[in-house]
Amino acid sequence: MVKQSIFGRIAQLTRANINALIDQAEDPQKMLDQMVRDFTNSIAEAESAVAQTIGNLRMMQDDYNEDVENARSWGNKALAASRKADEYRTSGDTADAQKFDNLAKVAIQRQMAAENEAKGAEPTIASQTEIVDKLKDGLNQMKGKLGELTAKRDQLIARARTAQAQQQVHDAVKSIDFMDPTSEVGRFEEKIRREEAKVRGQQELASSSLDAQFESLEDLGEQTEIEARLAALKSGSGSQSAIGQGAGTATDAKTPSTTGEITY
Repeated sequence: MVKQSIFGRIAQLTRANINALIDQAEDPQKMLDQMVRDFTNSIAEAESAVAQTIGNLRMMQDDYNEDVENARSWGNKALAASRKADEYRTSGDTADAQKFDNLAKVAIQRQMAAENEAKGAEPTIASQTEIVDKLKDGLNQMKGKLGELTAKRDQLIARARTAQAQQQVHDAVKSIDFMDPTSEVGRFEEKIRREEAKVRGQQELASSSLDAQFESLEDLGEQTEIEARLAALKSGSGSQSAIGQGAGTATDAKTPSTTGEITY
């Protein structure tokens, strides 16, 4: 019992693995195309069988019609022989009358044989006709099922492609969520802010340097003027020039006007 249980589990596991591999290997589009192909081949085989059955029925009907025609023909021959026998009998020729009566009997026998053959074929023809009608109906149903299968195949393939596209989008979104792009954006944003701050610092530094240069220029100009005045004081000309300029200004201010008024 233990061995049987182990072997049974191994066999079940093997079948499960094989079925899993088959399921993974199955492509819906290829499988559905194969189903349509197989069903189309089945319809072709059914058409061939139905055509053969219809051909046999038509042969039987041809034989039946031939038997009916033979029965009618032998009946006409029997009637003609009987009438000919009556003519000979009326004319007193009993020998020929008997001969034609015998011919009429032979024709009647063949007429009966043809009628029996035709009558015997009628049930078979009727049953074969019923079978052919059923086969035709079945074949038409198969063709209708093929159309439904083809339409269903197209719908399922479209759904499978849609599902595949959705799965790809889902995987793409999932991978994006897994990588967390917002953290990458934040990191780049922080880097850009640092670069912007650096540029601002450089601009501020350049601006302060220019101010210092201009201030140094102003200080240099002031020192130059001081040195120049100091040199003028030492030479003695600079103070007299400055005082003279101031006295001249005062004298001009106290000069009387032409109207005789004194300005203080």
